Amino acid sequence: MSRSRLASVLPDLAPWRSSRDFRLLFFQGAVTFFGSFMAMIALPLQIKHLTDSPLAVGAMGAVELVPLVVCGLYGGALADAVDRRRLILLTEAGLGVLALVLLVNSLLPHPLLWPLYVVAAGVSALTGLQRPALDSLMARIVPHDQLSAAAALNALRYQFGAIAGPALAGVVVAYAGYPSAYAVTVAGFAVSVVLCARLAPAPPVGGGERPSLRGIAEGARYAWGRPVLLGTYAVDLAAMFFAFPNAIFPFLADELDAVWALGLMYAAGAVGSLVLGLTSGWVSRVRRHGLLVVFGAAAWGLAIAAAGWFTAIWPVLLCLAVAGAGDMLSGLGRSTIWNQTIPEELRGRLAGIEVLSYSVGPQLGQVRAGTMAGWTGTRPAFWSGGLACVAAVALLAAALPKLVSYDADTDEDALRRRAAREAQPQGQPDPAGAAA
Repeated sequence: MSRSRLASVLPDLAPWRSSRDFRLLFFQGAVTFFGSFMAMIALPLQIKHLTDSPLAVGAMGAVELVPLVVCGLYGGALADAVDRRRLILLTEAGLGVLALVLLVNSLLPHPLLWPLYVVAAGVSALTGLQRPALDSLMARIVPHDQLSAAAALNALRYQFGAIAGPALAGVVVAYAGYPSAYAVTVAGFAVSVVLCARLAPAPPVGGGERPSLRGIAEGARYAWGRPVLLGTYAVDLAAMFFAFPNAIFPFLADELDAVWALGLMYAAGAVGSLVLGLTSGWVSRVRRHGLLVVFGAAAWGLAIAAAGWFTAIWPVLLCLAVAGAGDMLSGLGRSTIWNQTIPEELRGRLAGIEVLSYSVGPQLGQVRAGTMAGWTGTRPAFWSGGLACVAAVALLAAALPKLVSYDADTDEDALRRRAAREAQPQGQPDPAGAAA
């Protein structure tokens, strides 16, 4: 392969070169994801160890749901009203405290069950407050024509953490115990807080306005009136609700007589995403991002369904890897559409709705998978959910044709956002991040 052709396939590093804050957030996210995935694997495993019940593991999604919904919406309004850097810093510190609670509980002679659910709810609440500020900051610190490349790099960073975290967590929990896994999580958040403190201030545009139900409703009305945005939310919500079986991975591993591969099961999706990310240079040239959303979500559902049909571990791992690639493809399309079309003054509130679309779905999906597995068995919970996902995505694509026909070069909102960004005077937050 020639050097020019190889460069067109490899990830586009333009955002990394142009923005100091992007580099800081990239490293911060890498550290946080690694530590968070350690806890994400250890927590359901500890609940399974204490209860041996798929319903108890699935219930973790139920206790996370309400805090995520409430705090996600409020966090969106807050991100448009306060300095986003300060909000990110405070919530990151709070997440570190909750990780410390998990560590202390795991060190007790007889660890308690209820703190695990309390911490899960607290993490959900703080994540809901933080994610709108993090997501809305990206469109400010990265040039408009580099948003697709930034989304690909962020996804690549996430997948590295999603591979290393679960794979190492399985080994750490098996050989060193839950305290060691939670200790790594605490250390990760300590480093992350230091990196967040170095970000440039990100005050609200126009001074901001006090968070209110009226402001949240304004953001919801904007999203409701944009079929393209509405389609991205709906497709992701459907895909995650019907085909997010992570909570029952431990039980599938038992059925396949492959407990040793549990960490690989959690990491397989990230491997597929990583392969796609490492060859994501072409994404910067795509204009029809709605097609990425639809095709990626459909591929995710088909692969999850196939994982439920196989009775050997290696085909299951391959299916999970293909599912991860489909999920990343859909995610790149969603992220690019959001950042290309949403005006700056509504970024926080719309990011709050984004949090609901890609976070509430997995929580509900855990409840669905755990409940279905308790009723019909583990493998039927996989294949029935995957097929339902494909059907739901097809129906949504037919009902929302503007999502499928979205073109970054002709969409009115994308052109308006591009013009606003190009007209931004020097010295504003975007160029400042690049010049630092």
